[in-house]
Amino acid sequence: MDREKAYLCALERKGNKFMMELPTDVMMLFSVVNTKLRDNYASLDALCEDMHVNRRQLEARLKEAGFEYNPAQNKFW
Repeated sequence: MDREKAYLCALERKGNKFMMELPTDVMMLFSVVNTKLRDNYASLDALCEDMHVNRRQLEARLKEAGFEYNPAQNKFW
């Protein structure tokens, strides 16, 4: 699968833990991040720390598409 056209998350085995790669497509990124926030994380900081993602870069990428993080709702919209 071409990394530039990735629209599904790829799982990569790392030790005994599976690490999820975030999609490059901004709409898929929006969907995956919000789903993870809803189902697994109490905050964006927790998600970024656990997934080893740079929060500023993630927020900037989603802001390019018009999405902003709302901490009270724990989601992008």
